[in-house]
Amino acid sequence: MAARLGAEVTIVDRDGIGGAAVLTDCVPSKTLIATADVMTTFEDAPELGVRIGEDAAHCVTGVDLARVNARVKALAAKQSEDIAEGLAKAGVTVVHGAGRLADGGATVEVVTPGDGAGKGIVEKVAADAVIIATGARPRELPSGRPDGERILTWTQLYDLDELPEDLIVVGSGVTGAEFAGAYQALGSQVTLVSSRDRVLPGEDEDAARVLEEVFQRRGMRVLSRSRAASAVREGDRVTVTLEDGRTVQGTHCLMAVGSLPNTEDLGLEAAGVERTPSGHILVDRVSRTTAAGVYAAGDCTGVLPLASVAAMQGRIAVYHALGEAVWPINLKRVSSNIFTAPEIATVGRTTFNAESDDPKFDVVKLPLDTNPRAKMLGFHDGFVKLYARPGSGTILGGVIVSPRASELIHPVSLAVDLHLTVDQVAAVFTVYPSLSGSIAEAARRLHKEEE
Repeated sequence: MAARLGAEVTIVDRDGIGGAAVLTDCVPSKTLIATADVMTTFEDAPELGVRIGEDAAHCVTGVDLARVNARVKALAAKQSEDIAEGLAKAGVTVVHGAGRLADGGATVEVVTPGDGAGKGIVEKVAADAVIIATGARPRELPSGRPDGERILTWTQLYDLDELPEDLIVVGSGVTGAEFAGAYQALGSQVTLVSSRDRVLPGEDEDAARVLEEVFQRRGMRVLSRSRAASAVREGDRVTVTLEDGRTVQGTHCLMAVGSLPNTEDLGLEAAGVERTPSGHILVDRVSRTTAAGVYAAGDCTGVLPLASVAAMQGRIAVYHALGEAVWPINLKRVSSNIFTAPEIATVGRTTFNAESDDPKFDVVKLPLDTNPRAKMLGFHDGFVKLYARPGSGTILGGVIVSPRASELIHPVSLAVDLHLTVDQVAAVFTVYPSLSGSIAEAARRLHKEEE
């Protein structure tokens, strides 16, 4: 984008074009989950009268994890290749190496790979503006270091050739919940270890409750209020010891205990770039750091760990640096999705986050199993929930728990962004039957509550 606006652009890349989102996070994880979604569909097929395998009463399927992961890595590599091709066509210079700020942020010092003798080549790139987008890495427990074979981070899962027989997932946040659900669908026996009283402690409580019930109904073992103290490999088994002394054993363990920003050895302090106590780069709403001409975007800022937010931060930084008109980022309009089965999509104000500064709102929740299209498709778990401001009826936010909730949330996102009222949303025609019909119905019910 900066190149299209006439800027001379240089990218310093250390780990691969596209970064973690393309190579080790969003693209590969959602590709894996796409296969898990197919398995979930097979599991539910007998209810619709579909016979799979020789046993008409049960779904007889399986996965070849080596082929699944080969596809995952191939898609990630192709996405990275496509991005690199686009950069080349735009005239962007890509320098492979590790960069750090120098000369107060006026230049970037790059250590490029050496000639094979172990010595890197140092070069300097002058810059009028610098955007730091170094991302984050999986957090590791000192007492449970990953070995890449039995104790794993989410970046190492794609090297497995065989499906884990018994997988322990430590951490019940978004990453832990997504992988726990995916591997359960692929055929692993999963134990989810949660240090909090429920899965997804940072999300809508009603949504988290639905997902936990689905997990348990499908055979997952969920251990709440169970903080892991250590993970130790013993041959082909892993033992996770909890802080209360209990132990959990499995063939593999996924450590999904958060992430740490990649902000070390970047020359930040010398350049005047401040960091938060957690190590994240401090930025304002137009992506500026505390150093003139230095911007930051993505997970290294700790604003919201979403690829869409990182991209928006980057676009805002480019516009601002080039003197273009720019709207500061508005996190109240961000839509997000958790790729479990069912998916959980949210946007704007919800019960979870509205009380902090604006506790007054009306809310309606419609169970998904009352929707005629959901009944036809055999969808039972989930709901549509809308929030509106009393009096004006302006839609403030929403939560959707449903298969493909990531697609269904878009009209609610538009309503939040454009300050539409429940009457305006209710007046728009929806297809009958359709899952989106529940959004219009929820809006109509909010109107009734205002009368």
